Amino acid sequence: MSWQIQLKESVESIQDVAQAIVISSREKTRLKKVVEHHPMRVPPYYLSLIDPCDPDDPVRAMAVPSVDELNLMGSYDTSGEKDNTRMPGLQHKYSQTAVIISTNRCAMYCRHCFRKRLVGLPNDELLRRFDAAASYIRQHSEINNVLVSGGDPFVLSTSLIARFLEMLSDIRHLSFIRFGSRIPVTLPHRIIDDTDFLQLLRRHSRADRRLFVVTQFNHPREITDEAVAAIDCLLRAGVVVNNQSVLLRRVNDNPESLAALQNGLVRIGVNPYYVFQCRPVKRVKHHFQVPLHQAYEIVEEAKRMLNGHSKRFRLVMSHKKGKIEIVGKKGDEMFFKFHQAKDPANSGKFFSRMVHPQEGWLHDNEESFSRAG
Repeated sequence: MSWQIQLKESVESIQDVAQAIVISSREKTRLKKVVEHHPMRVPPYYLSLIDPCDPDDPVRAMAVPSVDELNLMGSYDTSGEKDNTRMPGLQHKYSQTAVIISTNRCAMYCRHCFRKRLVGLPNDELLRRFDAAASYIRQHSEINNVLVSGGDPFVLSTSLIARFLEMLSDIRHLSFIRFGSRIPVTLPHRIIDDTDFLQLLRRHSRADRRLFVVTQFNHPREITDEAVAAIDCLLRAGVVVNNQSVLLRRVNDNPESLAALQNGLVRIGVNPYYVFQCRPVKRVKHHFQVPLHQAYEIVEEAKRMLNGHSKRFRLVMSHKKGKIEIVGKKGDEMFFKFHQAKDPANSGKFFSRMVHPQEGWLHDNEESFSRAG
């Protein structure tokens, strides 16, 4: 089955997913309300990874809607993406990095997605604006790297991705180009079966300027034979592959799973990059976010099981103020460092604050930011 057919045959309704996994009649009715707000799409490949009889299956939690999504705690834009949007489809938060939102479509609509407000919506306007985004980057020489994100850019046609790469490759002040994609995890045959796509990546990932794929494996069961084959194809095409996981309750919020995931990734040639604190996104925060104290303890316990290569990742939150690394705790006091900062004056700054045991995020107006030093 080709990847395009797999995409067309994805499960997109509660009625259809209930034929593959156990869902009660009462739950079906409530889940239909969830899908009205946030679409569902699960490719046949990823659906096959789910234990159909286990309602607490961690893979299921990432793919199948939950009644917990009816909880409206949180907000939709937790990282200030609206404030950092310079034109439709282009964000410029950090001086050296531009983010292009190339599409709102994904192979699978992950239930923990931080862009839940966007995915599954029409994307014609965003595609038309790629030229303008490239022009903006060309005019801003401080930008030395671009992240092509979405949605998932790898659901787009190979010819369209080729157009993107041609436009960006002509910009001399770019040191590298990244694609943010969960395709190696959710639809690996898009990579394995498309030789034109792999040739395109090989042509643009040169010795003097590499292409990067930033993917997201969250659980060791996602490292299947097919996923390994997809990663191997990318590596053989000269692409550098990094992973940024999200710490998710009922998915990987235990040291054993997190350690097994990082070790498995290093084994297949994927670099551990970030473990993200789950953002307080509406319809996500209530059931996926782990409190900050607990998140730090889980990660530190997992690191005790890891060798140096496997624990290179940083535990961070992608905050409106910047990427904030969670570096330590002593009692209720937690310690943080700006790994990246929207305000360059904060870059590298270290700060602390008292954190309630159930708190999962730093509020935007915290005095501790002004006390950073």
